[in-house]
Amino acid sequence: MARIVAGVGCSHIPSIGAAADKGMEQDPYYQPLFDGYGPAREWIKRIAPDVVILIYNDHASAFSVELINTFVLGVGDQFKPHDEGYGPRNVPDVVGHGELAEHILESLILNEFDMALANEMSVDHGLTVPMTVMFDKPEAWPCKVIPLCVNVIKYPQPTGNRCFNLGKALRKAVESYPEELNVAVFGTGGMGHQLQGERAGLINEEFDQYFLNHLQNSPEELTKLTHLDYLRDAGSEGIELIMWLMMRGAMHSPSEVYRFYHVPMSNTAAGLICFEETV
Repeated sequence: MARIVAGVGCSHIPSIGAAADKGMEQDPYYQPLFDGYGPAREWIKRIAPDVVILIYNDHASAFSVELINTFVLGVGDQFKPHDEGYGPRNVPDVVGHGELAEHILESLILNEFDMALANEMSVDHGLTVPMTVMFDKPEAWPCKVIPLCVNVIKYPQPTGNRCFNLGKALRKAVESYPEELNVAVFGTGGMGHQLQGERAGLINEEFDQYFLNHLQNSPEELTKLTHLDYLRDAGSEGIELIMWLMMRGAMHSPSEVYRFYHVPMSNTAAGLICFEETV
C-alpha cells in the first residue's frame, strides 16, 4: 500500500522564489536563508518521495475572490505555474498523480469532508516556492505533486482542528491506496506575518517558536488556537499555519529531523521543519 513517510512545514514567501529565479542565492541578504535550506534538501533526496501532497493556499490566482472553496483537491495530471503579474515563474510544470488524487478525493468525501475538485488549475507561489525550497532548481520536479488548496484568504477560514482532522483522513486515504508509493506531505504558509494595516511587518518570534515546539509532540495544543489567536499573535496572515496542522495530522508518529527559522525574509518570518515517520 501507499504510505506517508515524511512531512514538511515550510513558508512560501514569494520573494524566496524570486531570489532563486534571479540566481540571488549568494546575495548577502539571501545567503543565510538558502544556506539553511541545504540540510533539508539533502534529507529529501534520501527520502525520495514518489508523490508530494502539497497543502497550500491560492492567492486569488487560479481562483478569484468571487468563488472561494474551503478545500480544493487538484486531480489533474499537470498544473502550470500561474502568472502573478510578472510572468509565470521559470520552474517546471507540476506533474500530478491523477489516480491517487481521485482515490483521495473519494475517500475524503466518503469520510464527510466536503472537497471541491479541480481537473484543471494553475498553481502560484504558494505551491511552487516550497518545491524550490526543498528541491532547488531541477529541470523537472523529481516527484509527482497533488495540490490541496485551503482557503486562508477570506473569513471564515477552517479551524486548525478541522485541518488537523482532515490530515488524519488524508493519511487514511493514502494508506488505503493499493499501489506501493512513498508519499510526503507538505504544509505551507506562514510563519507569522502581517502585510497591511497599522501592524504591517509584525513578526512574533515567540509565537512562531511556540508553534514549532509543539508541532511534533503536542499538536492537539495547537488545534485549540482560534482565528483570533492567530490574528493577535501571528498577524493577519499567520492563519496560514493551519495548513501545517493538516500536514501534522497526516503523520502518525513523526520524528523531527531538521528545523530552520530565519527573520526577516521580506517582512515575514521564514520557517522550515522536517519530519520523518517512524512507523
